[in-house]
Amino acid sequence: MNIRNFLLLTALIMFSFSCVDKKAENNNESSVDEKQESVEVPDSAGVDDRGYLVKVGDMAPDFTLQTISGETVKLSDLRGKVVMLQFTASWCGVCRKEMPFIESDIWKKHKDKPNFYLLGIDRDEPIETVQKFAEQTGVTYPMGLDPGADIFALYADRKAGITRNVIINPEGRIVMLTRLYNEEEFAEMCAKIDELLN
Repeated sequence: MNIRNFLLLTALIMFSFSCVDKKAENNNESSVDEKQESVEVPDSAGVDDRGYLVKVGDMAPDFTLQTISGETVKLSDLRGKVVMLQFTASWCGVCRKEMPFIESDIWKKHKDKPNFYLLGIDRDEPIETVQKFAEQTGVTYPMGLDPGADIFALYADRKAGITRNVIINPEGRIVMLTRLYNEEEFAEMCAKIDELLN
């Protein structure tokens, strides 16, 4: 092979590699664009920065569930009461921290009032797990089952985290949404429930 053919072959090989690199670069750019698009989807789907699909002022989405004691609860049947929904799960450390305060500061204070209802909604766990969870945390308020997190998905992005509390007024409208356990926000929630019940 003479020098001219060698140089021609080398140039051809280098051109081929640069085309492959350019194609890979374009593929990377398109995958970055796709990732950016997927990040933007929740905003366009109405999910807020805390993962909620609902907002204060909305009618609370209706649902029916079974509690661990075998009771059937339909949210719309509770119209006329102040309702607190607590979305939880046994694997959630923040839930375990918050639940004893819900028990002592909210449930024990208001459980005998006919116009108040508190419902823990356990996210996608079997009844045996939820029963054990209630015992471990010492809560006595009703705990409901949410197979597949379908009820949770009415209120928040299905993949969003917990703990979350939703306060609903007697007309069925959402008046407060909380996320995680924050002492100041928890105190505001207690005050909101007191205000609604007085």
